[in-house]
Amino acid sequence: MPREANFRVCEGQLLGARQVPSPNYNQRPEQTEIQLLVVHNISLPPSQFGGGYIEQFFQNQLDWSVHPYFQTIEGMQVSAHLLILRSGEVLQFVNFNDRAWHAGRSSYLGKKECNDYSIGIELEGSDDLAFTADQYQALTEVTACLQEAYPKLQQHLAGHSDIAPGRKTDPGPFFDWALFRKQLHHFKNK
Repeated sequence: MPREANFRVCEGQLLGARQVPSPNYNQRPEQTEIQLLVVHNISLPPSQFGGGYIEQFFQNQLDWSVHPYFQTIEGMQVSAHLLILRSGEVLQFVNFNDRAWHAGRSSYLGKKECNDYSIGIELEGSDDLAFTADQYQALTEVTACLQEAYPKLQQHLAGHSDIAPGRKTDPGPFFDWALFRKQLHHFKNK
């Protein structure tokens, strides 16, 4: 049975999320409406969870010497608006009114540069492992909240692989879009 919503958007901030400010953002172009939600996955090192490395990476505080993989991403400046950990905890790195650096070169329905008009949500995960029930629950609640705050998101949910095909594969084959959409429908109609 779905729980009561734990989130609310106020001035671009997701109340109910832990705030972890990232320096990796800039302003959206003037008069830009938020109209796309992009689902990603990330794990550092790949397919390993915990350790706080994603938070450190998004804050430009990752110690590149800790793991050989980290040296392959050294110097990259990346962020997302939100991260949902395996536990279902939600962290906000960038205010929704600002442009997070999550999509890179991308296009949705013929409109380029998705970072300009999208909200990026990273799930702690990988292309080769299932996501947790807690993550689906948190993603459902957050998405319902965001769709209420930004109505154009109602019909525009995409994976990173959808907006950057051939370049990106996330959220990957283990992300259950049907389950997510079903949970979202039930949550919004309860």
